[in-house]
Amino acid sequence: MAITASMVKELRDSTGAGMMDAKKALTENDGDMDAAVDWLRTKGLAKAAKKSGRTAAEGLVAVAVDGGTAVAVEVNSETDFVAKNAEFQAMVSSFAEAALKVDDVEALKAADVNGKSVADTITDKIATIGENMSVRRMAKVTGASVVSYVHNAAAPGMGKIGVLVALSGDNADFGKQVAMHVAATNPAALNEAELDQAVVDKERQVQIDIARESGKPEQVIEKMIEGRMKKYMAEVTLVNQQFVVNPDLTVAQAAAEAGVEVTGYVRLEVGEGIEVVKEDFAAEVAAVGKG
Repeated sequence: MAITASMVKELRDSTGAGMMDAKKALTENDGDMDAAVDWLRTKGLAKAAKKSGRTAAEGLVAVAVDGGTAVAVEVNSETDFVAKNAEFQAMVSSFAEAALKVDDVEALKAADVNGKSVADTITDKIATIGENMSVRRMAKVTGASVVSYVHNAAAPGMGKIGVLVALSGDNADFGKQVAMHVAATNPAALNEAELDQAVVDKERQVQIDIARESGKPEQVIEKMIEGRMKKYMAEVTLVNQQFVVNPDLTVAQAAAEAGVEVTGYVRLEVGEGIEVVKEDFAAEVAAVGKG
């Protein structure tokens, strides 16, 4: 029986399975829709699809280093319990290694891991473990030398916060200190030049509005704004922050004393920016009971 695009779409809509999986299911079952649904369920593909709408805000960030390149990958799950699962951890570690060879998360999803794409590996693991999962993001740094650090490690090279630091020279001990600093302070950018100008402009306007509330003359306000923006930059840019190891120095000054320059960094924290909706199960049951 010829498998049409409309049949594939119908099966995808009813099961949430991927296009190629839906087509294969129909092909394997001579176009029988019900049998194709059962085939997908048997393979765990329909089960995976049913879980795709659930929020996955837990998981792990894994880091990997190869010469002057380092990568961090965030893989999410629904619960912290899964993040402690050795099978899940092994999968995440393999994704980080694969990420060293690609440039972005979409390329990572298509990358081969043990003879299967990362995307297909995730689908299989959803069916096996029974939770929604996703490869959310990845980030890279390159430099003369790179250092990685994982805060609250759940296993070697992975945990809740992963940090990468690139240096202009070789000083692994100092690089590790900077990475720990980044994990603790979460700077917005490396330096002023890399800050989002829209964010800077918004902060400046806020400070102008605050200063004008004081009723002081405009020339006084201008000097106030200059000082407040300098303080703001010292708070949000890595190189201008007080170094946690030695607060008498900025990170840039400490780097100069260590004989290097910090040229880049990455900080990924599990679930960062994901809005988790708390479900009221009692209210849901009551609503269903009312019809």
